[in-house]
Amino acid sequence: MRPRGRPSSAAAKCVLLAGAALAVLWAGSAAAQTRAFRPPPPPPPVPDGLQPGELYMEADQIVRDDEHHIATAEGSVEIRYQDRTLRADRVVYQQGETPGQGVIRAIGHVQIINADGTYEFADTFVLDDKMRAGVAEGFSARLQENIKLAGATAVRRSEDLQELNRAIYTPCPICANNHAETPTWSVSAERIVQDKVHRVIYYRHAVIRVKGLPILYLPVFWHADPSADRASGLLGPRLEVSNRRGFSYEQPYLFVLSPYADLVLSPQLNTKVNPFLNGRFRERFYSGDMDVRFGYTHDQDFDGNGNRFGSNTSRSYILARGGFQLNDAWRWGFTAEHTSDPLLFDKYQIGDVYQTRGPYIPDDRRLISQVYAVRQDQQSYFSTAAMTFQGLRAGDIDRTFPVVAPLVEARYDVPEQVLGGRLRVNGSAVALTRSQSPTNLAANLPGLDSRRATAEVDWRGAYTSSSGLRVEPFVNARADGYSLGDVLTGVGAQTTSKSLGRGLAVVGADITYPLYRRWRDATVILEPVAQIAISPKAKQVVIGHDATGAPIYLNEDSVAFEFDESNLFRANKFPGYDLYEDGTRLNLGGRASVLWDDGRRADLLIGRSFRASRNTVFPTTSGLQTRASDWIVAADARPFTWLSFFARARLDSANLSVHRAEAGANVANKWGSGFVRYLRDDSNVPGPTLVGTTVIPAASRIENFEMGGDVPVGKHWGFTAYGNRDLIQKAWVMRDIGVYYRDDCTRVDVIYRREDIVIGRLGPTDSVALRLTLATLGSPFTVR
Repeated sequence: MRPRGRPSSAAAKCVLLAGAALAVLWAGSAAAQTRAFRPPPPPPPVPDGLQPGELYMEADQIVRDDEHHIATAEGSVEIRYQDRTLRADRVVYQQGETPGQGVIRAIGHVQIINADGTYEFADTFVLDDKMRAGVAEGFSARLQENIKLAGATAVRRSEDLQELNRAIYTPCPICANNHAETPTWSVSAERIVQDKVHRVIYYRHAVIRVKGLPILYLPVFWHADPSADRASGLLGPRLEVSNRRGFSYEQPYLFVLSPYADLVLSPQLNTKVNPFLNGRFRERFYSGDMDVRFGYTHDQDFDGNGNRFGSNTSRSYILARGGFQLNDAWRWGFTAEHTSDPLLFDKYQIGDVYQTRGPYIPDDRRLISQVYAVRQDQQSYFSTAAMTFQGLRAGDIDRTFPVVAPLVEARYDVPEQVLGGRLRVNGSAVALTRSQSPTNLAANLPGLDSRRATAEVDWRGAYTSSSGLRVEPFVNARADGYSLGDVLTGVGAQTTSKSLGRGLAVVGADITYPLYRRWRDATVILEPVAQIAISPKAKQVVIGHDATGAPIYLNEDSVAFEFDESNLFRANKFPGYDLYEDGTRLNLGGRASVLWDDGRRADLLIGRSFRASRNTVFPTTSGLQTRASDWIVAADARPFTWLSFFARARLDSANLSVHRAEAGANVANKWGSGFVRYLRDDSNVPGPTLVGTTVIPAASRIENFEMGGDVPVGKHWGFTAYGNRDLIQKAWVMRDIGVYYRDDCTRVDVIYRREDIVIGRLGPTDSVALRLTLATLGSPFTVR
């Protein structure tokens, strides 16, 4: 193809002559359309500036043979028609016997640029006069996602069907620095068919090559067209060798049921145990969508070494979610999560189990089924829900988990200011029913049932003085009503019921005085913060007494309580409703920030809480029972664009010993990326649990270290690493190390992983995984 420049005046004349010649050739059909129909209003122009049916051509020279109805254009020919562009050294157009049956012959450096941005190249091209069907020699094409197709010959049967002979397919670069380069991977075949209607590329006698070396021969092979959003067909298989299931082969197949629904069936074949069928169904509706994962087998149970025991039985799981928008204000949805075996996901290597599928989220290794409805606008919020839980941890007994039905929450913000501040009205109600008490698992005592209704009024104002002092007064008043059933009396399994009501209130103010100053290229902000809150003595809900006679308070919604920087300046530090902080307290702290002009920053918070008297409602390990609380320290910084870190801690009020500490750092630059995390928590002391007939004692402390990273070596190679170590048990929970190769179209990972013993799981395992990802060929191909 010769370099293209601005056409000369002679060339411009040729353009006009070419337009006239083609107008003569097309005059017959145009006249017929004019006689047969009244001309419609002119449609809007297409992106190339031409009206539908119009044609534009330019060339250095045009020769017209009126006797034989042939027009020949030579020299930098360019034709635009119906949003397609044809370029060639020479183009010959011969009119057919009937309108619309002409033939275009393009010779020399032929290019066709389609409306979707794809390119086609050939030495010669014979096309119909719509440029939709034809035959080419020395053909190649560049499709979406930089896909390349090439063949000795090509037959374009229609706009949507194209065949190549002695062809090759690859998404990889095939030239670098103007030199030919062997693609990282390619598929060569005796015949390749691109079917745009069914959005599939078919191969006959296909050979998959890596760096030019043949690694796999397939008599018949197909995959989705890169232009297709999705199409039915095989997805990447998964292979694994383990002492649990022996050799395992899983082959997913995608069924596209409609433009809005699909189904993936993925049978898993194992040498040691029976097959397992995984599936996933997805469908999108006008108002929302639904996603359902499921699995089933009929087999005996087996341990970590694949030893089978027990009787054959059905084993299954379901992980489903759906969300729907009824109108601008209302939406509803559901999740359904259940498994017949707590270790089923570990036994059959089922991933992505513990994900957020709805508004209510359970703890790790626990499943939740819920149905909910939400209404929300600018002034109000209302939600109602019902849910159940399934525990998969060692010692979890589902009968001790409550059935929550219903859970109602409501909020209304008065649009106008009231007494110069914001007024909000809140409402809440919940009913919890459980079959067994979690306090004494071996005794199998009746479980506590509770029902609560709450109404609350919250007012907050804000005033700022001319000197910058900011005062935010607040008032909160609340009324609770409780109805309790199956309350243990302390005598065997005897129970009682009770109903009670209470009123709660708090009044106080937040006081801040931010100070700032410019220092070189940074802004320094110092902000002392104080909060004073006064409440009358709260009536806590007592459901029993322990062996020492101390009261046991109802606590359904503040079990996972942690005193940290997030609730230091909350008037009521309990996140739920059952427990309430009362008395007179003063929360003090100071914030400091340094903000550099180039985006760097550093923040520090130090604070603690003071009380007029002790408060034994807080747990003993919370750091809040004494008159002066533990110290709260939190800091985070980004000293460089490639480095950030954080640290937070709770220090003992008497000797500054560490009760809880969490720290971490993140690094990301051209040399690699990585992270480190450290956690120590003395306050996490779960109660004893029962596993079979064995009671597991309470844990004394959690101390954990986690790290991971990705370090590239050169342009294509790199290393990955991950580790999670339990510092109390002095053992690694999990660690892996890997090496990878990647380029524009391929990624190969080889990963060694070691999982150590975890209570309630299948025991230690070692694995070496090979993962091969080929661009445009679906999901990764994994070998373990």
